[in-house]
Amino acid sequence: MSQLSERPEKPVVGLSLPHESATPHVTGTALYTDDLIHRTKDVLHAYPVQVMKAHGRITALRTAPALAVPGVVRVLTGADVPGVNDAGMKHDEPLFPDEVMFHGHAVAWVLGETLEAARLGAAAVEVDLDERPSLITLAEAIAAESFHGARPVMETGDLDAGFADSAHVFTGELQFSDQEHFYLETHAALALIDEAGQVFVQSSTQHPSETQEIVAHVLGLHSHEVTVQCLRMGGGFGGKEMQPHGFAAVAALGARLTGRPVRVRLNRTQDLTMSGKRHGFHASWRIGFDAEGRIQALDATLTADGGWSLDLSEPVVARALCHIDNTYWLPNARVTGRIARTNKVSNTAFRGFGGPQGMLVIEDIMGRCAPLLGLDPTELRERNFYRPGQCTPYGQPVVRPERISAVWEQVKENGAVADRQREIAAFNAAHPHTKRALALTALKFGISFNLTAFNQGGALVLIYKDGSVLINHGGTEMGQGLHTKMLQVAATTLGIPLHKVRLAPTRTDKVPNTSATAASAGTDLNGAAVKNACEQLRERLLQVAATRLGTSAADVRIVEGVARGLGGDAELGWDELVRTAYMQRVQLSAAGFYRTEGLHWDPKSFQGTPFKYFAHGAAAAEVEVDGFTGAYRIRRVDIVHDVGDSLSPMIDIGQIEGGFVQGAGWLTLEDLRWDAGDGPNRGRLLTQAASTYKLPSFSEMPEEFHVALLQNAAEEGAVYGSKAVGEPPLMLAFCVREALRQAAAAFGPDGTGVELASPATPEAVYWAVQAARGGAGQRVGFGAGSGAGHGTRAGAEALSGA
Repeated sequence: MSQLSERPEKPVVGLSLPHESATPHVTGTALYTDDLIHRTKDVLHAYPVQVMKAHGRITALRTAPALAVPGVVRVLTGADVPGVNDAGMKHDEPLFPDEVMFHGHAVAWVLGETLEAARLGAAAVEVDLDERPSLITLAEAIAAESFHGARPVMETGDLDAGFADSAHVFTGELQFSDQEHFYLETHAALALIDEAGQVFVQSSTQHPSETQEIVAHVLGLHSHEVTVQCLRMGGGFGGKEMQPHGFAAVAALGARLTGRPVRVRLNRTQDLTMSGKRHGFHASWRIGFDAEGRIQALDATLTADGGWSLDLSEPVVARALCHIDNTYWLPNARVTGRIARTNKVSNTAFRGFGGPQGMLVIEDIMGRCAPLLGLDPTELRERNFYRPGQCTPYGQPVVRPERISAVWEQVKENGAVADRQREIAAFNAAHPHTKRALALTALKFGISFNLTAFNQGGALVLIYKDGSVLINHGGTEMGQGLHTKMLQVAATTLGIPLHKVRLAPTRTDKVPNTSATAASAGTDLNGAAVKNACEQLRERLLQVAATRLGTSAADVRIVEGVARGLGGDAELGWDELVRTAYMQRVQLSAAGFYRTEGLHWDPKSFQGTPFKYFAHGAAAAEVEVDGFTGAYRIRRVDIVHDVGDSLSPMIDIGQIEGGFVQGAGWLTLEDLRWDAGDGPNRGRLLTQAASTYKLPSFSEMPEEFHVALLQNAAEEGAVYGSKAVGEPPLMLAFCVREALRQAAAAFGPDGTGVELASPATPEAVYWAVQAARGGAGQRVGFGAGSGAGHGTRAGAEALSGA
């Protein structure tokens, strides 16, 4: 094992510990950004002036009526910006726009003594608009050829030869929905100016350094004049990677102009109508299989709904292309990506960051084509798994492909899949109006930022004279347990009990130039940086201990807070060791740093090694569908997931469970709708609350839920042998959608296949059931009916459009 991966004697990592803030969370004492206004004097409240039209040029903005409202202090407009009037990194997101680009676009902000005064002031602002045509749906944007940003193409092998060698060729389309983050804590920021004119911003942000950068350029300041702190977030999921910056900049601008603290906190409706979602996608594809059902060629075009500005759409599409293979070898492929520009909120990062969208395409293909090939979907998937020596379409070798089969076979065994399949067949034969199905899917998810420069992390570790330790790192806590793992890493590296270590809030004046807590890389980057800082300190302390113990530093071990020399009986407690080091003028602070090695990516050729390693997982879901209504329940889920050698098993299992349920929500429940008509509300988000946007809850949890971690899976070259866990589990939920497909198809004759909308709501499942019963589903050897595909001779094609 490498030094980074090797664990010392009696490590604190690997223990199942509760979340470090679990007690404050459940007792209500944990502070979030907006809680801080109650501890801050003379706070002003900001409220957005939203224009409820999808597109138009502002011809007049009259703020005088707002200033006449009692309690209104100021109205912020573009004329007040001393620096750059832009809230994004692509300079295509004006903070105060002169063109409304989506329904609910904020064009000004009102500052009031109370939130109610600010609200009434915002309502009084008068905006004249020259309305213009708008593109609301992805189909409208594609038809109008409204695209922006890069158009990457990923190619491997010889596509024409691959199709020529295919015994079966199918074509089809798939369009699937956006997803709302719906974190419990909406976007929030609190800014104040100190006596030296320094700007201090408390922000609910996954990327404090970028929030700092945006605030600085809006105010026309240098970064060292702005400090951003993130205590914790009540959820982030990627929605707080880019989009908090503008809200923080509004608060900072207001504070700068008034000299008073300014608070921005969106209510739920504002958060839903002003902030971006997971990108919805449209995919068109053509795939070829040989006579045994092995993929020979894939030609696909993925179009993401980017919304009105680029935000993170380009890297999201790039990752979608990188993950379209999932666990399957594509010897010949061409996959094209593009970003549609629509008059909707600017879509952004969401757990998986394009990976789920790319992987859904191939899993949908496998689920649709299995009946056409006369194969069980499980068998079709197994036949196409990566094998040793094979590479991804972008040229990265798939090392340890045996882990794909390992998690797959363990799920089969843990879930007694073969026995239950027989039970399901008997149940279905006896129940004409209720059907069950069990589906298995696997995942392979690359871990690292696609942009190589982001793969770096920093930390600052301080040891005080009394032996207590304070750690700072660049990662942010959004409930995922990152801080818990960092405490365990520090205690393990120093060889001390966990209670000796405390963690400080994430601040840009402690650890600079950090990357976003995203890409599932938070633990890998920050954990390695914390470990690096602690190793520097430990090496200094080993020299001190060696002198006191009469041995060499190489022979000293610090275990559970006691230093001992190998083969000796002498001991030196941690507190005494630290005091001795201080008296000897040994430095007791260290800055740690880590950069992920072995990465290379060429975005032009779309080739390289963008990922440090792959995380693997497999899941089996059993569902039951009511043929009269399409209503369904998830009877049982079995998961085996590869997290390497877990740093904190309880945290990791919680992440797997939560990610799975969030993925199931995206695929089966969460149905964002916009008004696409030509009326006065065109472009309005129709699902503006939990009453109209259905989120997974306890009633959607599997009735039986079994999660196991892959054992003996330490990852060489990662911090203490662990692997990332944040994003990959979301994609385990593909098995739920595939089980629903199979259950709906079971209402038809043997060999029937059905298309299934995404999200697969009960309504969508009902129509799939009707298609299966009515013979409109896909059948082996049958002609294409209702736009469905069919098995064909070599060289022929079938159309299975969505």
